[in-house]
Amino acid sequence: MKLRVERDSFSDAVAWAARILPQKAALPVLAGLRLEVGPDGALELSGFDYEVSAQAQLEATVAEAGSILVPGRLLAEIVRSLPPQPIDLSTDGARVVVSCGSSRFTLPTLPLDEYPTLPAMPQVAGTVGSDAFAAAVAAVAIAAGRDDALPVLTGIRVEIDGEQVTLAATDRYRLAVRTLKWAPVDPGMQATALVPARTLAEAAKSLTSGAEVTLSLSAGGPGEGLIGLSGAQRSTTSRLLDGEFPKYRSLLPDSSSATATIDSAALTDAVRRVALVASRTSPIRLSFSPDGVSLEAGGVDEAEAQESLPAEFEGEALTIAFNATYLLDGLGSLDSDEATLAFTGPTKPAVLTGKTGSDGGTDHRYLLMPVRLSS
Repeated sequence: MKLRVERDSFSDAVAWAARILPQKAALPVLAGLRLEVGPDGALELSGFDYEVSAQAQLEATVAEAGSILVPGRLLAEIVRSLPPQPIDLSTDGARVVVSCGSSRFTLPTLPLDEYPTLPAMPQVAGTVGSDAFAAAVAAVAIAAGRDDALPVLTGIRVEIDGEQVTLAATDRYRLAVRTLKWAPVDPGMQATALVPARTLAEAAKSLTSGAEVTLSLSAGGPGEGLIGLSGAQRSTTSRLLDGEFPKYRSLLPDSSSATATIDSAALTDAVRRVALVASRTSPIRLSFSPDGVSLEAGGVDEAEAQESLPAEFEGEALTIAFNATYLLDGLGSLDSDEATLAFTGPTKPAVLTGKTGSDGGTDHRYLLMPVRLSS
């Protein structure tokens, strides 16, 4: 193999494909990044760890086609540090030489014949705007669990119903749900998938360089289902999670006994300030009345903070407490300058939403469990 590539595009492609490589691979070849050049002059980079695959394509000036497997993370670090000049790659026996300007690196190659075959991209299901999809996934992923002992809660449930896609995630303490429009291949399509939240969030964010993202789905048997995302000469697949996702729709209340509408930025800033005196296990108390909302944290024998904000409030006055981090996550997920909190009681979940129509036609709800206050 012998070729020349533009530094920035090569660096981006290597970073995209190498991001899914394990820090400590069970098999040495899984730490490798496959570089393959065909006679058409296209360079394809691939990474795979048996759970997630990533591929990127870019144009190259090819003198000699071929395929090699190189240490992926090391190549990514090297390329990122190179000066903004064309990069030359060439094989020299069992090694590959990377040259750029006056810099020259020689890397060992890994046995290509031991590298596993990447999964094929599943059947195309439809397309969605890349920016809207990335924003929706990011807004929902914050509520996904981090405990690998409960793998079902570490995923985002993707529900396809005709021209709507609904994303949902929960860690049992909060629930985020967002619905957005998309263009399905089959207008009557109905499907569900449970995708690892971290994988989906990273992929969706990385695919915003193109206008659209193509979603592909393969149901398969238990542990064999795949989701595929592609766009802007990049593609990725991920194995779906097994298990029954909680029946989250039953958690969303149909009505409320009180509502409060507050400036999002002002509430976010106030929560951050008041939370400075709260310990990691202490909640922030919010008292709502027709006069507005009062925020409090801390108390007897410790630091204490109070702040008041104007709010449009309807219903009976109430005091409710929340984990400050969870509340800030919810406020940060809103694409709105106003935040509305709907209550059914001081000990029951509250639902946080933004201004109607502020998110480009999407429907976003963030349900937050309150912290029970000691009497």
